[in-house]
Amino acid sequence: MKRARYLCAWLRRIPPLIVSDETGNMLLEFSLSVWMLVLMTFLIFEFCMTVYTYSVLGNAAREGIRYAVVHGTDSGVCSGPSSGCGDSSGSNVTAVVNGYAAVSFHDISGMTVTPSWPDGTSTPSSRVVITITYPYIPYLDLPGFNAPTMQVTAEGRIVF
Repeated sequence: MKRARYLCAWLRRIPPLIVSDETGNMLLEFSLSVWMLVLMTFLIFEFCMTVYTYSVLGNAAREGIRYAVVHGTDSGVCSGPSSGCGDSSGSNVTAVVNGYAAVSFHDISGMTVTPSWPDGTSTPSSRVVITITYPYIPYLDLPGFNAPTMQVTAEGRIVF
């Protein structure tokens, strides 16, 4: 019994174990949390810019369709493959699409615009299709992230 009392008294005199020392834990947890928060913020920003770029490309394709729809053979400034059209290659349509996309601060040098007329003519009620291909350039160069090549297609019918 005497030994037990002696052992208890001795254990009370020992300082707390070093393992239970928590100095610096808050700094470590804060630095890891901030790092994850910054990473998530940048990833969300990159995702938003990818969706925004896709949206701008879709709107540019629709703007090109609007131009092509009202510039058929019955128009004064015809665009399309029909005889009598001054712009048989669709370069005016391509210029409209490039102009719309350039306003949105995108680097349009890698953008490929392909107007086509599946019916082979640009007369009223003929179809026109615009395809835009754009290699997305990410703002953050993250390892393992392959930048997508976006492709947008819009179709309409010529009315004039």
